[in-house]
Amino acid sequence: MSWNPKYALLILTSTLITYLSGILIDKAKGVGNKKLYVAVSFISNLTILIGFKYFNFINDNILFLFQEMGMNWEIANLNILLPVGISFYTFQALSYTMDVYRGDIPATRHFGKYALFVSFFPQLVAGPIEKSANLLPQFDKAIKFNYDRIKDGLIIMMWGFFKKLVIADRLAILVNTVYNNPREYTGFELIIATLFFAFQILCDFSAYTDIAIGAAKILGFDLMRNFDRPYFSKSIPEFWRRWHISLGAWFRDYLYFPLGGSRVSAWKKYRNILIVFLVSGIWHGASWNFLIWGFLHGIYQIIDLATQPLMSKVNNSLNIKTTSFGFKLYKIILTFTLVCIAWVFFRANTLADASYIIKNLFVFNPEIILGNDIYNLGLSRREFKIAIVAILVLIAANLMEIKLNMMDFLRKQPLTLRWSFYTFFVLYIIFYGVYGDSQKAAFIYFQF
Repeated sequence: MSWNPKYALLILTSTLITYLSGILIDKAKGVGNKKLYVAVSFISNLTILIGFKYFNFINDNILFLFQEMGMNWEIANLNILLPVGISFYTFQALSYTMDVYRGDIPATRHFGKYALFVSFFPQLVAGPIEKSANLLPQFDKAIKFNYDRIKDGLIIMMWGFFKKLVIADRLAILVNTVYNNPREYTGFELIIATLFFAFQILCDFSAYTDIAIGAAKILGFDLMRNFDRPYFSKSIPEFWRRWHISLGAWFRDYLYFPLGGSRVSAWKKYRNILIVFLVSGIWHGASWNFLIWGFLHGIYQIIDLATQPLMSKVNNSLNIKTTSFGFKLYKIILTFTLVCIAWVFFRANTLADASYIIKNLFVFNPEIILGNDIYNLGLSRREFKIAIVAILVLIAANLMEIKLNMMDFLRKQPLTLRWSFYTFFVLYIIFYGVYGDSQKAAFIYFQF
């Protein structure tokens, strides 16, 4: 509403459609009628989403095809602003329709509670995309003041602010410098920018969800975990079980399984995987870059699944210990490298830029690392060192999480030590956070 009050009607419309469809599905006698209401709910909501998010993309591509064929296409693009969070709240509302259809939850009759489910402000703009079975029942419980719950929520938010202000927004300076003018750079300059973007998008997106989860916890509500140390994954399928978990679960439950999942022939299973990742790509944005990003991850998944029997035979014949630290480290590095290559298409402004970066990514110019040229990419020597230290703190914290529950660990420490830690962390964020242009510092996933 701060951008355009009329856009509030979109979320109200989506809410009304799915609320009424839930009640009608609940009351319907035959399966055919239930499916009809589900179809109406999906078609109407997706029409709104496509109209606001994808119309211009589709129109531009039709115009290109007509021009190639020497024909005229006179339909103009729409001059509209993409409503914030439309992809997130549309998917959350549609999940409710499917959950009612499947009988996972009864249709709610209380419009206010259902509207709160669709528009729950901590996670409305960028997730996590909550399931109705998890969030809706929480609106019926009595919530009382609880010091430990509020403290835990604030600690989670503090960690989110650290990742956003100290890491993501600092890395963004270098990433934007290189990716906005990629043809001025080669080799290690592009590699550093790509590595920094990998950590920027992780910290930026997971920071938002941490802040959302923490804020919801303070209010007395529990949201699902959305990230689980994804860069420690040893395969692409594992990466997607750890990255944007709520979106992955949505596509698994409401697209992959209805297509047949893995209970079909091998080629149909691979087809289903590719469809899911192509849709995932276009969900992120109306651009060929995002489609290629999704396509790459789909191909990664298919290759991983198809080569598993062969790789198992190779490992056995060579007597490779797959449980050894060295092998696990190799798998983590390989997976992270593949993810970073795909991130190039996600971050590049155009397909031409992405193509240039991929072609010039492996130019060997070690003088960038050995000399001072690395500090000409947007970050001074001091700022670059702060960024590296912050990334190492993130990695160390993630490694500790493997063995420890950090909340329990903090609770067991003496009072003075705990509050010294809190004070230090808050001051660190204040003094070393990056502040300035609010548009440049906006969360990346606000655009989706």
